Amino acid sequence: MHLVDVVALIALLQFFLFVALVGRARGRYGVRAPAVTGHEQFERMYRVQMNTLEVLVLFLPALYVAARYWPPAYVAACGAVYVVGRFVYWRAYLSAPEKRGPGFLLSIGPCLVLIVAGLVGALRAFTA
Repeated sequence: MHLVDVVALIALLQFFLFVALVGRARGRYGVRAPAVTGHEQFERMYRVQMNTLEVLVLFLPALYVAARYWPPAYVAACGAVYVVGRFVYWRAYLSAPEKRGPGFLLSIGPCLVLIVAGLVGALRAFTA
């Protein structure tokens, strides 16, 4: 279970990094709060942050529910794919947003796998 905790905390640190990068982009591109538009590079970084937050809401609960029913090492490996996928998404979105698809799939795919794994595990435990 420790590996699952490590992956969850890395995902949170990654989100924290994206938050910090948005703050830095505000200063660099002169986008004053509460505005979320103004410079395209700022808007891209902001969208990465917000999309990561949107997916993180799926990822973290699914990670921990799946870890209750399946080997933590496998669940942590699936979670690690999510973290890598978020970095791929970040890099692609900042350079060419139309190429963000692979990064998105690498992060949403593990979420779906973890949700299904958690649901199957819970149903199996319920009927046992």
